[in-house]
Amino acid sequence: SAGAVKMQPKAEEVKFVTRNDGYVHIHPSSVNYQTRHFESPYLVYHEKIKTSRVFIRDCSMVSVYPLVLLGGGQVHTQLQKGEFVISLDDGWIRFVAASHQVAELVKELRCELDQLLQDKIKNPSMDLCMCPRGSRIIGMIVKLVTTQ
Repeated sequence: SAGAVKMQPKAEEVKFVTRNDGYVHIHPSSVNYQTRHFESPYLVYHEKIKTSRVFIRDCSMVSVYPLVLLGGGQVHTQLQKGEFVISLDDGWIRFVAASHQVAELVKELRCELDQLLQDKIKNPSMDLCMCPRGSRIIGMIVKLVTTQ
């Protein structure tokens, strides 16, 4: 029999897209440089440098729910071409939700988390795990992230 086997890209061929710099590559000194496949297409990084091309260092893969719940900017939901879309960062990052209900629940959970963090900033001595509202929100997030 004959056929083709999909090859993993070489380490120097792996690239990601950023909003401001276009394609970036993982720096050869990064622990993730030899990683050729990521379960999620999203990375967070600490440092970006430009030498022969733009590189990122100190990066970690991040999956969809942590990105939606903890990423910057407002979360928006909208119907596009029959699919419910959750968007971040003015629509630059977008995810298709399984249903309208899932999209709205994720958006609401993000709003609740943002409010909980604002309450914690106003009252630093507040124990989020002992507070009934805080423990419910944190428990829901932990369950969502660990079972995704």
